[in-house]
Amino acid sequence: MKKKQIKFLKQLVETPSPTGFEEPVAALVRERLGTVADEVSTDTMGSVSAVLSGTDEAAPSLMLAAHMDEIGLMVTYISPEGFLSVASLGGVDAAILPGMRVDVHTAAGPLRGIVGRKPIHLIEPDERKAVTPLSGLVIDLGLKPKRVKKLVSVGDPITFAVGFERFGDGMAVSKCFDDKCGVWVACRVMEKLAAAGRAAGDFIAVATTQEEIGTRGAMTSAHAVNPDVALAFDVTHATDYPGIDAAKYGKIVCGAGPVIARGPNINPVVFERLVAAAKAEGIPYQLEAEPSVTGTDARAIQVARDGIPTGLISVPLRYMHTPTEVVCLADLDATVRLITRFARDLGPQVSFVPGMGAVTADDAGVGGEADTEAVGEE
Repeated sequence: MKKKQIKFLKQLVETPSPTGFEEPVAALVRERLGTVADEVSTDTMGSVSAVLSGTDEAAPSLMLAAHMDEIGLMVTYISPEGFLSVASLGGVDAAILPGMRVDVHTAAGPLRGIVGRKPIHLIEPDERKAVTPLSGLVIDLGLKPKRVKKLVSVGDPITFAVGFERFGDGMAVSKCFDDKCGVWVACRVMEKLAAAGRAAGDFIAVATTQEEIGTRGAMTSAHAVNPDVALAFDVTHATDYPGIDAAKYGKIVCGAGPVIARGPNINPVVFERLVAAAKAEGIPYQLEAEPSVTGTDARAIQVARDGIPTGLISVPLRYMHTPTEVVCLADLDATVRLITRFARDLGPQVSFVPGMGAVTADDAGVGGEADTEAVGEE
């Protein structure tokens, strides 16, 4: 991954966007795609849609959705002593919070806080093995009560105060790779398609809101965009470290390529075409079984309007919903190549009706070998 693309990824993950408060990242997406897309709009849910018009009106339109909200906390009470009580925004594990540094986002700007808990010396022996619930934690701003009450309001959002860092062999760690790396992928795919002469059909990149509390932005975006076919991008659980049962959760390895989901939430023709695109590009890929609805934007997109043929692509992620989520940067680059090829291969005659749109050996796509160089790394 080029340095300038790493810089953009770092900017995305370090820009706060807790669920329901995604405006700062939405502004980044609009700025990034404003000079690439033919049209950029933001709906009343806060989701951003960018359209790159296709070259053939008969070709299917493709929507790529990635959610830009991150998990966090919200202020629910300010004590007379100036300490904050909180509730979770999305799936926050209370076990990871004690001792964390956080940022409280107020109208006057962010304030650094510390998640406090009684030290082990003052915890009764029979309580030490239990996880302290959110109701037993407080946030200490280090300020006098009068100042806290002046600056902080009930409902202010809170994010983890950690950032992006590269480490190891091609790995990166940060908060909220779930799913800021998806927003990065969506932007990069649009840039690749624009550089390669566009796809046949319209391509719509959508940065959705409120995925962490029920794929809410995807519901409204899918209804408004009404694409002919859609892909959701998210992260999935890597199972390549100790303590994870691969027999139960599947074998998903960081650095082994993007993960293509298969199951009832996934249109079978879209699945087949994703696999065909990966093979055509020589991209290593992994398969993930999803025997029910997924916990991603795909669940909402698939059943929007009268049904939208939907696929799901993920990258392996270690330690999901913690401040130290880990990805392999090569997986992100490979995913951009895969989705770009998938988009370029969508011709006018594609059918997504199950059992009637099988991918054949001759269906190599309109992209072909000549497109490999055209969409290469900038």
